[in-house]
Amino acid sequence: MQSAEDYYKYCPGEEQLLISDAVCFGRRRKGFAKCPGCRFNDDEKAGRAGPTATQPESRAAADQRSDSIKKLFKAYDVRGIHPDPLDEEAAWRIGHAAGSFLRAALSGMDRADPAACSVVVGRDMRKSSPSLGASLIEGIRSTGAGVIDIGMIDTSQIYFAINHLGAAGGVQTTASHNPAEYNGFKISGRGAVPIGSDTGLHDISRIAQNMVPHDTGMQGELRQLDLTDQYKAFVRRFLHTPRPMKMVVDASNGMAGKWMPILFGDVAELDLICLNMEHDGEFVHDPNPLVDANLAQLQDEVLRTGADLGVCFDGDADRCMFVDEHAQIVRCDILTALLAKEFLRVHPGSAIVFDLRSSRAVAEEITRAGGVPHRERVGHVFMKKAMAESKAIFGGELSGHFYFRDNFNCDSGMLALAQTLNMLTRTAASLSDLVKPLLRYAGSGERNFENPHADVTLGELSEIYPDARIDYLDGVTLQFDDWWFNVRKSNTEPLLRLNIEAVRRDLLDAKLAEITPLLGKPVNY
Repeated sequence: MQSAEDYYKYCPGEEQLLISDAVCFGRRRKGFAKCPGCRFNDDEKAGRAGPTATQPESRAAADQRSDSIKKLFKAYDVRGIHPDPLDEEAAWRIGHAAGSFLRAALSGMDRADPAACSVVVGRDMRKSSPSLGASLIEGIRSTGAGVIDIGMIDTSQIYFAINHLGAAGGVQTTASHNPAEYNGFKISGRGAVPIGSDTGLHDISRIAQNMVPHDTGMQGELRQLDLTDQYKAFVRRFLHTPRPMKMVVDASNGMAGKWMPILFGDVAELDLICLNMEHDGEFVHDPNPLVDANLAQLQDEVLRTGADLGVCFDGDADRCMFVDEHAQIVRCDILTALLAKEFLRVHPGSAIVFDLRSSRAVAEEITRAGGVPHRERVGHVFMKKAMAESKAIFGGELSGHFYFRDNFNCDSGMLALAQTLNMLTRTAASLSDLVKPLLRYAGSGERNFENPHADVTLGELSEIYPDARIDYLDGVTLQFDDWWFNVRKSNTEPLLRLNIEAVRRDLLDAKLAEITPLLGKPVNY
């Protein structure tokens, strides 16, 4: 008889209740409801002699696979290197788990509505996206949910499609700004509400860890749908007729390479100079516009052509970075302040959401324009939640994500571009002239430090600076009259991230020299 100390099996969703091999075997023989697809269902695993003959090997293999699936799940999405650990089998598991979660979230009449029970899927241009996307689709369909495949899209189109079609949610196959060997999934619920670790991603992870591909006896309908015309009409609603402008666009060999010409290519007033428009999974530079080196090609072209501005998109085109006519980088918190004033002209008294790394100038400009500044945690899950709760008209993050109430509180690089062109047209000013008055503080930019004892360090900072005004909204923020800083943990790596701002450059330099030795080993990313 097996000793209770050797019990290691459990039914999906009952991880705390360990059962013996005998109980597991008996439940399988009786057709227990949770047996199909269970990681311990040896009857579904080809090439195995039986539940006891391979116990040591199956336990180790199952645990190892479960752990590799778990590590794919980050705070806001699913991300990993293809094909190890993110392969097509993992994609099926994640699809099944996401489909199960999104269907379970439905209530009332929605459960009987085929459109409301469907899941929208799209993919980016990475070489692994077609096969991972196909496996994801089959996993979703195995729950009985219908799938609407809208093809190769920018991530913001998923948010549009979910709402346009009234779907249960959506999944975009993408690794956003990561290098070519990565891929992953961004999952949204009904209304394009983001699914993060605190709002369902943990549950999806748990289901995926305990599921193996199998015939569930269910297969939801699959249909292909092209929403190009509808999406273009939606985006162009936000663009007023611009003044004549020359603009350099760096698509980073990502989805902007497909969608920029479709959405803006026929605007007669725009003279577009396009870089890196090929979107076949090969990158001239990493598709991350937050890294200054990745903007060098854009900056050179702006200066060479005498353009009015330049814009660089990330891989899935849901965020962007701008440079002015002098090829100077426009920080995203400064652009948030500028666009906030434009929105507040039309919607006075509205809330504007910004992440806590932003310059003090952002809140000051919002207040001066008659708005309500709303400071929030870093990350799209928190930003979108804050947008909804405060009924904000607009929001922006230092990372290049810009959020719009009229875009279902979601972020969009294309809408950020449209609103920036509107601002330049209305003011008849250069981008550098608009930015200059807001650069009244000296900022460090975000700096990273390897630190295996991050929690201890965060606790010590408040003791080192007892006279500061302290809050713990995201990590720890310490504020003084003439300077402030925030230190927070990375959501995906053993890093601490630092942002400092001061009223003078010499004060900033002094505080950087004072604080950085406390945080660990500096790293250049």
